[in-house]
Amino acid sequence: MPSAGREPTAVVVAADYFGSYSVVGLLAVVGVLFVAVAFGAGRLLRPVVPTPEKLLTYECGVDPVGEGWAHTQVRYYVYAFLYVVFAVDSIFLFPWATVFAAPGYGATTLVEMFIFLGFLAVGLLYAYRKGVLAWT
Repeated sequence: MPSAGREPTAVVVAADYFGSYSVVGLLAVVGVLFVAVAFGAGRLLRPVVPTPEKLLTYECGVDPVGEGWAHTQVRYYVYAFLYVVFAVDSIFLFPWATVFAAPGYGATTLVEMFIFLGFLAVGLLYAYRKGVLAWT
């Protein structure tokens, strides 16, 4: 039983723990309020005088000519997506290599990484079978 006049250690640790989060929460609230006040002041102080020139679509200093739709090749997005997948893969390989070198984690991390690489290989094989990787 704790002595009179002293708080139990668990209560003090919990108060310190949640006290740190209250500082982060207060900072987040102040940040949101700052942005809201800035946008509100901008809306109240800006002049609103719409003219036909101001309502025109503007693209890099060139007057718009023709339709607003443009045809793009979807395969470029597929290549970009595949690049992102393998970039993320390489991001996971570096920390894995450091954990793999730690004593006691070798076999477990090796199996986990081969499972991860297996999923990526299946995805790459699927993309190859669908003809996504054929540059025409």
